Amino acid sequence: MAQASTFPLTAAAVPPKQSKAGRFQRALSFAFPFRRLVGVIFLLTLVIAAINAAEPMVIKYIFDEIQQTRNISALMRGIWMLAGLAVGREVFSSVSNWLTWHTRLGIHYKLLEATVGRLHRMPLKLQRSEGVGAIIARLDRSIQGFIGAVTNILFNIFPAVLYLGISIFVMIHLNWKLAVLVLCFAPVPAIIAAFAAPEQVRRERDLLDQWAKIYGRFNEVLSGILTVRSFAMEDVEKSRFLGDVSKANRVVSKGVGIDTGFGAATNIVVAIARLAAIGYGGLLAIRGEVTIGTLIAFLGYVGGLFGPVQGLTGIYQTVQKATVSLDEIFAILDVQEHLGDSPNAREVQDIQGTVKLENVQFSYEQGHRQLITGVTLEVSPGETVAIVGPSGSGKTTLMALLMRFYDPQKGAIYIDGQDLRELKQSSLRRHIGVVLQDPLLFNDSVRNNIAYGKPQASQAEIEAAAKAANAHAFIQNLPEKYETVVGERGSRLSVGERQRVTIARALIQDPKIIILDEATSSLDAESEMLVQEALERLMKGRTTFVIAHRLSTVVSADKIIVLRNGQISEQGTHEQLMALNGYYASLVKRQTKGLLTNDGE
Repeated sequence: MAQASTFPLTAAAVPPKQSKAGRFQRALSFAFPFRRLVGVIFLLTLVIAAINAAEPMVIKYIFDEIQQTRNISALMRGIWMLAGLAVGREVFSSVSNWLTWHTRLGIHYKLLEATVGRLHRMPLKLQRSEGVGAIIARLDRSIQGFIGAVTNILFNIFPAVLYLGISIFVMIHLNWKLAVLVLCFAPVPAIIAAFAAPEQVRRERDLLDQWAKIYGRFNEVLSGILTVRSFAMEDVEKSRFLGDVSKANRVVSKGVGIDTGFGAATNIVVAIARLAAIGYGGLLAIRGEVTIGTLIAFLGYVGGLFGPVQGLTGIYQTVQKATVSLDEIFAILDVQEHLGDSPNAREVQDIQGTVKLENVQFSYEQGHRQLITGVTLEVSPGETVAIVGPSGSGKTTLMALLMRFYDPQKGAIYIDGQDLRELKQSSLRRHIGVVLQDPLLFNDSVRNNIAYGKPQASQAEIEAAAKAANAHAFIQNLPEKYETVVGERGSRLSVGERQRVTIARALIQDPKIIILDEATSSLDAESEMLVQEALERLMKGRTTFVIAHRLSTVVSADKIIVLRNGQISEQGTHEQLMALNGYYASLVKRQTKGLLTNDGE
């Protein structure tokens, strides 16, 4: 019995009542748009099978004519016939192969079309728990495995069935005694394959899990290469990677050894069948019951008979291996989106920027500690609200709820009096700009990074946003100016430059609500001044939420709320909170002495 996958989505994603046949029927629906091409391939396959079946009969004709008439013209006719069959087979096989690859690529595209969208909408906690590299490795290997299985079933096994049927019919017609003898050996490869299949399926699933872990870790290492180098761990990580690869290769090597043993057993059966046919056929020829041409033709069919038989016996392994791939693919296709739009969700046309939270309560897992425990807050359009508090107090989680990455278990969040759950998520987020502590840029041009949220933006709009973000000057000094490719995660730019590009990206979107999450915490004094000026332009006239540990960046906020243990413990302006002489005042005093700590973690 195949072991269950360790992929956390699989058990929940594949409907428990769906049979294996139901899964394959659903999977084959990806091939449905290419049914006409498949039909043409089947016709070509029929022609090729007929050509292959005709060759031994032509050889029979040649040798029978030579034996009876000793006429060279019969030999030449037979050779020309074989040459014609060979050319015809190559022409039809070439066309069939081209159409098969066209179909494979089409099915591959359809699978990617279905799964990639799901990956984008997959719950964040599942992406983080499994790891992006592992998910991609599983998806790629599963799609390739499934397409290989479908191709094998549609374009290899079907021709095998055709050739097998024709061969058996002709063999019986040539000599039923020889046919019965040879066919007695035909079930043996199937029995051998049945013994081999369970181990092969277990191996396939084990390898899928191992390669997913290997490349998941490898992706993490390359993403965090600065940390790896900082601790001089390059050789350790290399040894870990190669050690894991060697472990997986040992599984492959052991499997190849087992498969080779089963293959050798099958080949011995085929050899015995051939020897039996030669022995008994030779005896019949000596008795004059069959001609030499008939015996040679019959041996030709025997040689071609066990290939299709082995192909048919391999269908069980193919189906089992494809099941492993399907489990992983359906795990992605069937995963429930953490938050779906309600059937009557509305597009957000325009907003003023009023934000209201009513008794919001939230935890990431049912039964776990609540991170937000009854937050009530009202923010007017254009108002700046600073959110401070110790690490783990729920500041970033509160903003994730505002962007509706999650829904509160209790309470509600409103924008301009509209419950977020009644709005389409994509349109809601187009009205919210975000600038994070770690400014992420894509390995693309500066222009495309700025215009990421508004791809149709003109060059004038892009440059205006860059100027407002204090980015235009340094962009003009880049080798290709706005067309300069910034490298992975913007690695060719400094942190301050990356942050100003992300501010330009938020500006060009012209959102009515802004979220600044520790946007200046990683900057030097000069960069911070430039970024702070850009942020002030970004914040002007917009409802803004500022998350910060460095309290010097929030003293001018219209309202400061202090989050502790998931709830608002203090609220007011900087002056009011200092006069209160509570937790906020203690933070300010410690910061001015350079003693701020992340208490409460």
